[in-house]
Amino acid sequence: MKDRTAKIEASVANLLSERFIRGTKLLLALVIPFAILCMMAIPAKAQGDLARIKDIVSFEGIRDNQLIGYGLVVGLNGTGDSLRKSPFTEQSLIAMLDRLGVNVRGQSLKTGNVAAVMVTATLPAFSNQGSKIDVSVSALGDTQSLQGGTLLVTPMMGADGEVYAVAQGPVAIAGFSAGGAAGGGVTQNTPTAGRIANGAIIEREIEFKLADLKTVRLALRNPDLTTARRIAQRINTEMKLPVAVVENSASVSLSLPAEGYKGNIVDLMTDVEQFSIRPDQIARVIIDERSGVIVMGSEVKIDTVAIAQGNLTIRITETPQVSQPSPFANVGETAVVPRTSVEIEDADGRQLGILERTVTLQDLVGGLNSLGVGPRDIITILQAIKAAGALQAEIEVM
Repeated sequence: MKDRTAKIEASVANLLSERFIRGTKLLLALVIPFAILCMMAIPAKAQGDLARIKDIVSFEGIRDNQLIGYGLVVGLNGTGDSLRKSPFTEQSLIAMLDRLGVNVRGQSLKTGNVAAVMVTATLPAFSNQGSKIDVSVSALGDTQSLQGGTLLVTPMMGADGEVYAVAQGPVAIAGFSAGGAAGGGVTQNTPTAGRIANGAIIEREIEFKLADLKTVRLALRNPDLTTARRIAQRINTEMKLPVAVVENSASVSLSLPAEGYKGNIVDLMTDVEQFSIRPDQIARVIIDERSGVIVMGSEVKIDTVAIAQGNLTIRITETPQVSQPSPFANVGETAVVPRTSVEIEDADGRQLGILERTVTLQDLVGGLNSLGVGPRDIITILQAIKAAGALQAEIEVM
């Protein structure tokens, strides 16, 4: 009897053990994939907040330069400047022809195929002599269109007065203007401004030897002390040397280490610009009162505050009516009788609303939208909340 009981107990134990093992395997089969997905999702979210140093700073010496020039566009189909109304065009035309050996001084010029223009371009950093850049052409006088015109040789000067490029070529515009003899017409886009692709040849290079530098500064595009400190910490951690020092909220100094990089700071800058950090910024609300546009950063927070919003609208409508006597009447005359209608709307249905202390921008916008207010009213509300000390952000009005 005891042996039989022992066998039964052993069988039950084996059965329970097998069920436990199968249940454990099933639980692990469900839990492990979910855990893996969670582990994959967390780094992905954190990675989405990072930004490369290359995208948030500018390196000292790597910059563009603005060029400007004055020239003439010829070949217009009668849509050029009126020489009487644009004396600078006439003077430029006479001076150009004089340099080419054509003497027209004292003559009355009546051509309508010439227009005076300003030519602008951007000289990229480290541009080589002989390479080409795009130029923009904009009319100075009363020309109607630059369509079909050709820009004559125009020197492009920098801020120091030196010529760095020479522009010339056919002008391409993105609009047109057409009109009739009676005065009607149609205009699309801006026919008095155009562009010449690869229209200028670089004649002078800007002397700057970046590879010879031993120290270079990183200029933050959005100055912030926290961001500057994170940049320096990330660089020093990766290099395992104190090569980066924070100068202020807008600058980080980067020094070439004594060992490595073969004395070339360009290699160091190439490695540094690939590092990623999480930039910080001031909580800011940008308001454009002219267009009613409101842009709020993700760090904008608001304390608990009660808001009541309502407008008083008075609308007065004048509807004049004509009063005249009956047909075949012996007396009476036709007169205009005024009829005035006055309507008053005071938004009685709007009540006092409470915005709880929020953490995210979504809560703030959702709270304002729940009151049924539009962008114009939101601007006034935000300014009032800031004045009350409940808006923890900087308001900037454009």
